[in-house]
Amino acid sequence: MSLSADIKKIERVFLPKDFTVTTWDALEPYFKNLLDRKIDSKADLEHWLKDMSEAEAVISEDACWRQIKMTCDTTNKSLEDAFTYFCMEIQPKLQPYADALNKKMIASPFTKELDQQKFFTYLRSVKKNIDLFREENIPLQADLSVMQQQYGGIAGKMTIEVNGQEYTLQQAAKFLESHDRKLREEVYRKIQDRRLQDKDAMHDLYSQLIEKRDQVAKNAGFANYRDYKFVELGRFDYSKEDCYQFHEAVKLHVLPIIDKIYQKKKLKLGLTELRPWDTEAEPEGIEALKPFTDGKDLYNKSVKCFAELNPFFADCLKKMHELKHFDLESRKGKAPGGYNCPLAESGAPFIFMNAAGQMSDVTTMVHEGGHAIQSFLTHNLELSSFKEYPMEIAEVASMSMELFSMYHWDSFFDKEEDLKRAKEHQLERTITIFPWIAIIDKFQHWVYENPKHTVAERTDRWMEILKEFSTDVIDYSGLEAYRKIGWQRQLHLFEVPFYYIEYGIAQLGAIGLWAQYKKNPQQALQNYINALSLGGTKTLPELYAAAGLKFDLSPAHIKTLMEFVNEEMEKL
Repeated sequence: MSLSADIKKIERVFLPKDFTVTTWDALEPYFKNLLDRKIDSKADLEHWLKDMSEAEAVISEDACWRQIKMTCDTTNKSLEDAFTYFCMEIQPKLQPYADALNKKMIASPFTKELDQQKFFTYLRSVKKNIDLFREENIPLQADLSVMQQQYGGIAGKMTIEVNGQEYTLQQAAKFLESHDRKLREEVYRKIQDRRLQDKDAMHDLYSQLIEKRDQVAKNAGFANYRDYKFVELGRFDYSKEDCYQFHEAVKLHVLPIIDKIYQKKKLKLGLTELRPWDTEAEPEGIEALKPFTDGKDLYNKSVKCFAELNPFFADCLKKMHELKHFDLESRKGKAPGGYNCPLAESGAPFIFMNAAGQMSDVTTMVHEGGHAIQSFLTHNLELSSFKEYPMEIAEVASMSMELFSMYHWDSFFDKEEDLKRAKEHQLERTITIFPWIAIIDKFQHWVYENPKHTVAERTDRWMEILKEFSTDVIDYSGLEAYRKIGWQRQLHLFEVPFYYIEYGIAQLGAIGLWAQYKKNPQQALQNYINALSLGGTKTLPELYAAAGLKFDLSPAHIKTLMEFVNEEMEKL
């Protein structure tokens, strides 16, 4: 198929062209229309589905813009109010209609006449939503939507002073690459001390979120929030037992490689003990990698890199730039983290990140760029629901792009030596992320299986899990106070609970695609495009198969992939 990034906003047929989401009263008549409309044929049903899809796209995009604007400036009260208004006044009133429309669709005799293969995952998801819906959860879910965003408010205010200048924690992290070990330790401790100042606020927020989430699960008839969330996230193709298998596989097959990585680092730096502020440093005489100067430079170099992989990939970024859909640089008052936000109606997504001139920012940019490409590839699928792809494939889109793009990072680096170091950094990151994924996932299983735990119990359990997956090569002595709140820097725990194992599952898929790329780049890119273009119209194992991959979380499969990455690292 020929690919074009010249994305067109979905033509409105059902809602007026100039309609904007303001109040529920203005929106409700369209939902009444959908609910009351007679469906007397398969053609009627298809028309009804298209109108419902259009309304969903308009509302989803409006909600996304409210969140984007608020995260770009957490100090602007009116932007926060606009987001809160949507969560408290519009979303709760939408939910009963969404449930009634789901039931209307399933009850229609013409639903059986739809292409069952094409609609299988959609109908499965609709039935799941009907099963989960509870009237009494509407206000709880509205509260949760607002509360979850408080994390960004707390974290967005965190800054420290280095050499008389104020930096966000993201910006300050670049000092951890300095040759000056004393400075590295000083900055590391300042960052951690700054987090300690808000540890109680973070604990309180998390405790409140756990309590409310547990209530949502109990209302829906589940033993705990973990079991509820597995269903809500549509984890039809793997279970909690598969997650436990993944945790064990990380201990068995990933930790030994990590020990090797850090032993090598220790030798390279000529240190008797490796401390956490040493892991990003380079030996004296080797400058920290400086892949770009500012947001504009990061964008231009990313376009050049993507163009070499596939011109369509670069065109996607150019289209987003033309629409001003980037906010790349870190600044005070901006929420932490990075994301690609799909915009269901206009199609071209928005990339938000906190670049500070580091190598990890290049990884974030190409990662979010991979997500963006999937948004472009799925825009023409006929229903909004078809574009709701599982996160386990969405993260394959982004993580594969990290690995594919490595071969074209000469757009960021003039020197062969720097390029080699950048690739090494990327491969180390590909491996060293696995224990953290296992830690965060295992921690959440415990948190929601034991929702009545105290802060002290939570801290003890966190430390136990942390130690289980930690390398002995890094010396953490005397840093217990910092270690105890390490989980608080992971925004997913607060904002998108249980969304984390996906990174591990997807990293396995990305490594598989990278192995394909090493053998036949064009075929691997075609498999990548084929899988992403399907959106959510196939099951997870089918999407992986379309990419030429096996959906497998077994220790044996993970061992094979780790051996491959290890070999590639040895070559560097």
